[in-house]
Amino acid sequence: MRIVCRGALAALVCSCTLGWGGGLFAQEQSSSSEGALFLLLPVGAQSVAMGRAMTAMTGPESSFWNPAGLASVARSSVVVFRGDHAVGTATALSALGARAGVGTAGLSYMLLDVGDQDLTDVEGNVLGTVSVRNHLGVASVAARLFDRLDAGLSLKVVRFQLSCRGICPDAGTTATTYAFDAGIQTTPVSGLPLRFGAMVAHVGPRLQVLNAEQADPLPSRVRVAVAYDVMGSLVASDQVQGWLTLEVQDRLRDSGSRSYYIGSEIQAGASDALFLRAGYVVGDLDQEDGARVGLGLRYERFDLAIAKSLAVSTLTGETEPVHVTFSIGLR
Repeated sequence: MRIVCRGALAALVCSCTLGWGGGLFAQEQSSSSEGALFLLLPVGAQSVAMGRAMTAMTGPESSFWNPAGLASVARSSVVVFRGDHAVGTATALSALGARAGVGTAGLSYMLLDVGDQDLTDVEGNVLGTVSVRNHLGVASVAARLFDRLDAGLSLKVVRFQLSCRGICPDAGTTATTYAFDAGIQTTPVSGLPLRFGAMVAHVGPRLQVLNAEQADPLPSRVRVAVAYDVMGSLVASDQVQGWLTLEVQDRLRDSGSRSYYIGSEIQAGASDALFLRAGYVVGDLDQEDGARVGLGLRYERFDLAIAKSLAVSTLTGETEPVHVTFSIGLR
């Protein structure tokens, strides 16, 4: 009996079944074999709207970016993330505990549901259903080490899961590995609204789906960024901020394929605030070039943000739906 896979997702599932599953959605631009590429997907409306230029930015979304950005989180919170990508639907949750003078600790989880696909024989009869899920668990800590230096560390559990129901070539497979992110942020000049950030991301053992020979390295990255509060240098008021950030990313292994990110965020208000965000991606190996936009609103203990990528996906030929982040401050 010959199994036939039909459709884009079916081709993905067949690839996973054949042992290529570490690289879930390697796009045409990618020139090397890497596993667990879902780690490169943007998590959070702020990060999407700012074109993923998050290494020098602060806030709750730093759990999935530069963990050093958590050191500036002022209060404990619960954050929910939801986003639709070309390869599936991502849902994430973060619980952050912040204590003044000590630092911030957090636990986060993300599920990427790639979806289900029927397996058929040569006559089109349905034999079974294949499901692909990716899981990411993150434990983060961040603190201010010196007067103007923050540092953070995230330990991660990465899990790829393919299951099959019905008459299938095999019962499915599960692969698990571990990784870490480590980063710093610094404001080198007192009184100047300038911040530098640097980090390494997704560093860990290979993802072994079938055997050691077919294990794929994680998509380890090095990121360097600078952010400047343009409005803060022009307006002597904490009611208005206007951050502009520039970021460069490269592979930690096999370097030389740089990506560039530009992000901006205008904040009007302090305790209750409105955020306007925009970003642009250039030369990214793992996501389409193009613009992103977003809007955020903070009212008392509640934060709501939405974002949309205006870039056209090479997989679907369409722009991605909106991404949403909602958080509740606990104290």
